Amino acid sequence: MRALPVGDAALLVEVSSGDEAQALHAELVRRRAEGSLSVREIVPAARTVLLDGLTDPARLAAELTASEIPPAPPRAREVVELPVRYDGPDLADVAAHWGVSPEEVARIHAGTEFTVAFCGFAPGFGYLTGLPARYAVPRRATPRTAVPAGSVALAGPYTGVYPRSSPGGWQLIGTTDAVLWDHARVPAALLSPGTRVRFVGPA
Repeated sequence: MRALPVGDAALLVEVSSGDEAQALHAELVRRRAEGSLSVREIVPAARTVLLDGLTDPARLAAELTASEIPPAPPRAREVVELPVRYDGPDLADVAAHWGVSPEEVARIHAGTEFTVAFCGFAPGFGYLTGLPARYAVPRRATPRTAVPAGSVALAGPYTGVYPRSSPGGWQLIGTTDAVLWDHARVPAALLSPGTRVRFVGPA
């Protein structure tokens, strides 16, 4: 673990894996909830956690790098179910990469419980983990200039859903009508770090 100062009141903590980042994020959120950590923002990413609004970043850096971070506790939150149609234009390519049929891609994907590891790229976009490493897929060699909102996509070890139309290079395997970001909703984002997610296909 490495802790780097960011300005006068922030700290970027680097770890070696996504699992460690999730565990660190969970531990820091727990400490803030119990009152032992005063921080304004805790922002997880693939292998880092950013803490902003600290009064003494140097002291916390020394404490974190000298301590053992416990594994992330089991998620007790309810599962968010996202309806999905496995009709994406890259479904056949993903099936070929996995060495299975398109129907089997849908079965495997819908049979997986995902966890939002972190958010980014666009408001409402969550990076979901859960698929075994053997199902990681490369990004497209040529990104699309416009990916439709609601596209369910794969890239590397992650699944994601495009909350709005935007350029993108992920492999598109399906479509959902779920609204990932609604500024009139509280909270606006349907998915947040730690949220459990399942994709539910047509009956």
